[in-house]
Amino acid sequence: MLDPIDVARPELFAEDRWQEPFRILREQAPVQFVPDSKFGPYWSVTAYKPIVHIEALPKLFSSSFEKGGITLGARPDMLREGERRVPQFIAMDPPRHTAQRRTVAPAFGPSEVAAMRDEARERTQALLESLPLGEPFDWVERVAIELTTGMLAKIFAFPWDQRHRLTAWSDVGGNIDRVVEPGGWDWYNANMDEMGAAFAQLWQERAAQPGRDLVSIMLQSDAMREMDPMEFIGNMILLIVGGNDTTRNSMTAYAWGLSLFPDERAKLEADPGLIANAVQELIRWQTPLAYMRRTVTEDTELFGQTLRKDDMVALWYLSANRDESVFADGERIIVDRHNARRHLSFGYGIHRCVGARVAELQLVTLLEEMARLRLRLNPVAPPERVPASFVHGYTKLMVELSAY
Repeated sequence: MLDPIDVARPELFAEDRWQEPFRILREQAPVQFVPDSKFGPYWSVTAYKPIVHIEALPKLFSSSFEKGGITLGARPDMLREGERRVPQFIAMDPPRHTAQRRTVAPAFGPSEVAAMRDEARERTQALLESLPLGEPFDWVERVAIELTTGMLAKIFAFPWDQRHRLTAWSDVGGNIDRVVEPGGWDWYNANMDEMGAAFAQLWQERAAQPGRDLVSIMLQSDAMREMDPMEFIGNMILLIVGGNDTTRNSMTAYAWGLSLFPDERAKLEADPGLIANAVQELIRWQTPLAYMRRTVTEDTELFGQTLRKDDMVALWYLSANRDESVFADGERIIVDRHNARRHLSFGYGIHRCVGARVAELQLVTLLEEMARLRLRLNPVAPPERVPASFVHGYTKLMVELSAY
């Protein structure tokens, strides 16, 4: 029997050495109990098939914030000092989840996303054309953060000159490892209170003069109009973290990942028709949110293991997206991979990411504009990475642009 492997250790991700522990787990113990971690005991699910199985059973494997929500930071049986259980629709079960998701989803429908396309292209063109050729700059700061933060600001109609506050709040909202450290909840709560105050002001402004932005849409819905302040803050955290991290870190995966596979980069440069599929492949390879957590609602058997009521279960999308039984040669980026869209980076089932189309739009637009300008990214140093087990991303990547 394989000894427990705690893959929720932040140093595995900060040092980019998570691949081998997950490979061992997939092969030898795809459903394994970890009795001791900084988050407490949890089950680690690392293969594609059992993750999809669990995601198809939301009554048995709950996402509810009342049971601890979608990360390992909150124990179902106790509150940590300073901890708040913050409602958000991704951390709810039906029927409440269903009603709130139905309110938000139309803002990210096909016609709404199509309406964002021209502006996304204009901002992407302007930004890329302002970048220097042959001079090092930080891709994360200059491009990935700027493009994603700009899109978020437009979706919320957030004050443009304050848009970088959205990035700062997103970094806090996704930093589960910091939260469970001493004083972590005080740090988290202070930042979320600041964010809540800013969005409470937007809420009041939209109540008096509604527009076409997401806050106005929420205000006009029966399901979300009467949200209490904590629930409103929770949904804003969800939309900001989800809207920022998926796109921002996949944009950086494009810059870093393709440099590791120059033959695939050349294939993409020779055939821009591969861009849409390459975007799916980059999202698979990066998996910007490494896992989602569920809580067992009653004792159950799963792939030969006995899970008990209130057990925490980490669904490691990051590992499932490398599962060789689904993705052959899964550690490689293959821009024309035939089943790239089967990735689990956006989740699966009722909690699949509501803003997936917006993320895809931004990534496709970036790659199309890079192709139009015939620009190639050349990293000049390895990336600096987010030292966390939940958000799988980058804090810095120095690159130079060249023409091809």
